[in-house]
Amino acid sequence: MNDFFSKFKLLHEKEDTVLVVEQIEKGVVFRGTNLWILMIAIFVASLGLNVNSTAVIIGAMLISPLMGPIMGLGLGMGINDIALLKKALYNFCIATGVALATSTLFFLISPINDAHSEILARTAPNIYDVLIALFGGLVGMLATSSKNKGNVITGVAIATALMPPLCTAGYGIATLQFQYFFGAFYLFIINTVFIALSTFFVVRFLQFPLKDLHNERSQKVARNVVTVIVLATLLPSIYFGYDMIKQGKFYQAANLFIEKETLLPNDFLLNKKIDTKARKITLVFGGREITATEIEQLKHKLNNYQLTNTVLEIKQGFAYLKDDANVLSANKNSNAAVQKDLLIQQ
Repeated sequence: MNDFFSKFKLLHEKEDTVLVVEQIEKGVVFRGTNLWILMIAIFVASLGLNVNSTAVIIGAMLISPLMGPIMGLGLGMGINDIALLKKALYNFCIATGVALATSTLFFLISPINDAHSEILARTAPNIYDVLIALFGGLVGMLATSSKNKGNVITGVAIATALMPPLCTAGYGIATLQFQYFFGAFYLFIINTVFIALSTFFVVRFLQFPLKDLHNERSQKVARNVVTVIVLATLLPSIYFGYDMIKQGKFYQAANLFIEKETLLPNDFLLNKKIDTKARKITLVFGGREITATEIEQLKHKLNNYQLTNTVLEIKQGFAYLKDDANVLSANKNSNAAVQKDLLIQQ
């Protein structure tokens, strides 16, 4: 049993902490090559979002240097290095500002202004994005601190997706659609905070040597600030995650209702629309005209599928004439039209 648990030990594979700190500090600074690579990566990611190309977006994430200052923030908090923390925060702000300006410029000059699925996917963050950032950051820092690094950092860059939210925020500014900007920028903040937090956890777990602040009050203030930032980022994402799950359940229930209850005699369903936010189902039928009684019966059956407070709208795409009298009248009109055509020809 001891041999089994010994397989999970990390300290014997731990890289020299001095080398790890030096490596992260090098990636913190944004100037020269790093800054140009960031701008080019933003252009590539924006282009990928613009043409809805997942492959191009992934390529941009692989060349992005944005992980550097974020891991620097976590490392600075983890080892009580205030100088590193300030430097990482300063460079993070520069990188974010340059990235936003670059993506905004791209979308201002781009002739394509449609919000494709790749853009929309970055505008509604939730608790699952928090978990992705947290576990991605844990893996990234564990790999950085290990002698057996492998290609983990590449996967972390793809999983945590720092570039696309920034580019989507730039799209929101360029097109004056600020709901996209706030949603995407909040996703970027989630990724930033929880990658830094997971870096902090790994640094403390691997027992990196701490720099003494010589001030217990400063340490307490720093801990309180970190706690407030984490909670302020986490709590809205929990609400959005709950809302997403609720909308998903509504969508499933609505589809089940449509599948089981909309098979009406002499009618067929032309189109359906499920609005999960407004809790509304719109159905378009073709065939026999649907009576008001049948519509009321359908609305009453919504309760059987946990679809209370749901608006059901029935539309008739086209309808056959509803009674024999109308059919006779239509036939008479048709015969009169034929006789008129014959007279005109004569």
